[in-house]
Amino acid sequence: MLHDRDRHRLSFSANELTGAIGDSITVLPLVVALAVVTDVSLPHVLLAFGVFQIVWGVVYGLPVSVEPMKALAALGVAGALSYAELALSGLVLGVVLLVIGGSGTLAAVERWIGEPVVRGVQLAVGLILFETAIGLAVADPAVAGAGLAIAVVAVAVGYGNASALAVLLAGVGAAVWVAGVPTPTLPGAPPLPAFAAGATREAAEGMIAQLAMTVGNAALATSLLFADRFDVEVPPDDLSTSMGVMNLLAVPIGGIPMCHGCDGVAGKHAFGARTGGANVILGIGYLLAAPFAAASLLAAFPLALLGTLLAVVSVSLAGSVRQSSNLALSVGIGLAALVVNLGVAFLLGVLVHLTIERVGDVGGDDGGDDHGNDGDA
Repeated sequence: MLHDRDRHRLSFSANELTGAIGDSITVLPLVVALAVVTDVSLPHVLLAFGVFQIVWGVVYGLPVSVEPMKALAALGVAGALSYAELALSGLVLGVVLLVIGGSGTLAAVERWIGEPVVRGVQLAVGLILFETAIGLAVADPAVAGAGLAIAVVAVAVGYGNASALAVLLAGVGAAVWVAGVPTPTLPGAPPLPAFAAGATREAAEGMIAQLAMTVGNAALATSLLFADRFDVEVPPDDLSTSMGVMNLLAVPIGGIPMCHGCDGVAGKHAFGARTGGANVILGIGYLLAAPFAAASLLAAFPLALLGTLLAVVSVSLAGSVRQSSNLALSVGIGLAALVVNLGVAFLLGVLVHLTIERVGDVGGDDGGDDHGNDGDA
């Protein structure tokens, strides 16, 4: 799995320490939200994230991100998927990603899905989270407004990327004020979800939509980002393989569906990380935090502030639609997800994308590129 072996290294400088924050910006808001509104065990989730942050930091020697699978996480936060459905989805996608990566067929899968569809799914996830956020925020507008003010201040002082983390820290502070500092307790045996109960149509639709984001954002885009920012070749099939392994090992120990992601890598890079040392530092931080992630603390977390937190995350996710090569199709997928559901919106988007590609290929005989245009799409 290792490529450009001489480039792979670990450093534990101050830049790696600040760089570790870049991935936590992506991870912690969704993880805490899942733990507050579902049966997900936060201590076990933090343990899983801690272990695999360290593992992939050492394996790749690069600041590889380890994030929740956002489509599934958003559906879980919105109440559309139970913990059993999330866990089963993680195992099934683990097998699928392992097969795709091992067979070297990722590029073919991406050709069928298409970049505008990936952007549409990202917009859909953002809209679903935003809808959930509004429902939570209206319960206590004053608290939600205070959270929004914190996010605005973070943006105003030049830390817009950390605005969600700032709101999260405010929520944790409020919870500690109410419930007190929890006594550290080692997590016990991992929860055992009823996997049979997770075999539902909703889970299948969520898995299909998640696969689009994983292929596009977590494998292909991450591979390109490593080449652009670090001048290192990390084949997307390797990333798919490592995500498959990660899910098959993480879910049985109480973790949630997890993936890599270009946004987490970009966040680590922006905060200074250049090696896998950032992963090791962050992983140790997660492992140290796990004993303090008590149920009493989660129960005291202000739900209206959680609404603000999800709103900030949703805006970040939905904003990626602006990079779509077919904005109309991507926006259509996002809106269809709200009207119908994410799985159906994804499948319709794929059909439309393939139709457009087919028409473009026919028109390409007149001198256009492989997509039937001159590069303006």
